[in-house]
Amino acid sequence: MSDSVRVLLADDHALLRSGLRLLIENQPDFTVVGEAGSGKDAVDKARALQPDVILLDLNMPELDGLGALPALKQVAPESKILILTMHDEVSYLQAALRTGASGYILKKAVDSELIMAIHTVMRGETYVHSAMTEKLLHKMDEQSAGHTAGGDPWAALSEREHDVLRLVALGYTNAEIAGELFLSVKTVETYRTRGMEKLNLQTRAQLVKAALERGLLD
Repeated sequence: MSDSVRVLLADDHALLRSGLRLLIENQPDFTVVGEAGSGKDAVDKARALQPDVILLDLNMPELDGLGALPALKQVAPESKILILTMHDEVSYLQAALRTGASGYILKKAVDSELIMAIHTVMRGETYVHSAMTEKLLHKMDEQSAGHTAGGDPWAALSEREHDVLRLVALGYTNAEIAGELFLSVKTVETYRTRGMEKLNLQTRAQLVKAALERGLLD
């Protein structure tokens, strides 16, 4: 790459952002053009700066990473979004890629993989941490086996969909679930809708009955 890659850091921990800045700017072809401490701030900075790459944490105040992704794609459509997170659950990876992320890297691997990940997404490819790729393939195999056997629709739910639907069945509101699971209300609504579709349920009453039969409300 002949031109400098312009990077926006979006994480609510200032100390981590400082470390990332040092790591990135130690590369001759990378420049950090801005920092954001919340999802809302990330959207505002992305709109103003139009960075090449946005390093986006999932857990942030005001608007979490999954909630911010659609807005980031809208205000900075050319930016590559690389999720940088501690969450190693497949459900987060699937949600991030579905919503427009170009890559997913775990914070524990940041020192060894971050630069490689940025170069990868800048080439227009998708970068996924190797351990997450293995988990994703395993999950797909499980779901495929379940569908082949005619299986249990509950087995097709992601971890987050399962968690959200259980709390819905227990009577929690979307806002209460968001607080319980550290998600945005919009993200909770997405998990709820997708989970209900997978179970072929239309109402909360049907969900409560199904959850009781499943033994989830004991």
